[in-house]
Amino acid sequence: MTVRLLTELSAPVIADRLGPDSVLVLPVGAIEQHGPHLPVATDLITAHALAERAVAQFGDELDLWLLPPLAYTKSNEHAWSAGTFWLSAATLTAVLHDLGRSVARTPARRLAFVNGHGGNSALLQVVARDIRLETGLRTFTLHPRLPADQGGQSPAGELGMGVHGGHDETSVMLHLRPDLVDMSQARRWVPEHLAGYRHVRFGGSVSFGWSSDDFGPAGVIGDASTATAEAGEQRVAGMVAYLGEALAEVARFDPAPPA
Repeated sequence: MTVRLLTELSAPVIADRLGPDSVLVLPVGAIEQHGPHLPVATDLITAHALAERAVAQFGDELDLWLLPPLAYTKSNEHAWSAGTFWLSAATLTAVLHDLGRSVARTPARRLAFVNGHGGNSALLQVVARDIRLETGLRTFTLHPRLPADQGGQSPAGELGMGVHGGHDETSVMLHLRPDLVDMSQARRWVPEHLAGYRHVRFGGSVSFGWSSDDFGPAGVIGDASTATAEAGEQRVAGMVAYLGEALAEVARFDPAPPA
C-alpha cells in the first residue's frame, strides 16, 4: 500500500488527476497536555496515523487523497498547562475556511475532516456547514472513535468518562509510538463523583464547560494504568476499518433524493 499524499503531486497533475468524486482527507489533531505519561502531540500523532493508514488501505478504491495534518487547533481547555499550543475558535474557523476555499480550487468536491481531538468537534461541524454553503463542497467530519463525552464508549472501569489520556488513548499510543509513553507515570484519574449525576456528566444529556484541571492536577480524565499495546493494536485496527467504511459512504454520499 502506498499513501496517496496530495502534496507529492505537481499542480498540473492535481488538476488532471482529481475529479468531483475525489475525497481530500484532512487529519485534524491538537498539541496539548496529556498528563505526565503521554506527549503533547498525542492527538496529532493519532489523527495523522489513522488517516494515513485509512487512505493507504482504501485510497485507490475510493479515490482518497491525504492532506498534511493540521496540528494547532482549539485546545484552550488545556491552556492552563505548559506544552499546550492552541488557536482561538475565531482563528481556527478562519484557517479552516481558507483551507476549504483552497480545496474548492481543485477538481475535488469532497472534503473530510478526520478529527483526533474532541475539543474540535463542535467547531468542525459548524465550519463544515459554512464551507458547504460558501463553496458547494461536500464536507464531512469523522471521528476515528466518538469521544465518550459525545456519546461514545470508554471502558467500564472509567464509568463512561475516559475522555482524555485514559485507557484507550494510552493504549493506542503504546501501539503507535511506545517510545513516547512513560507508563511509570500512568495513573487512574476518573471523576467518579460525576457518576452520581444523571444528566450533567460526560456523555450525559446536559453538557458543561470544563477545563482539564477541574478534575485533578494531572490533567487526565480516565484510567491510563490499564493500558496495553495489545489493546491499542486492536483499537487501531478497528478504527482504520471504521474509517474505511465511513469514507466509502463519504465518497458516494448525496443528500438529494433519487430522481
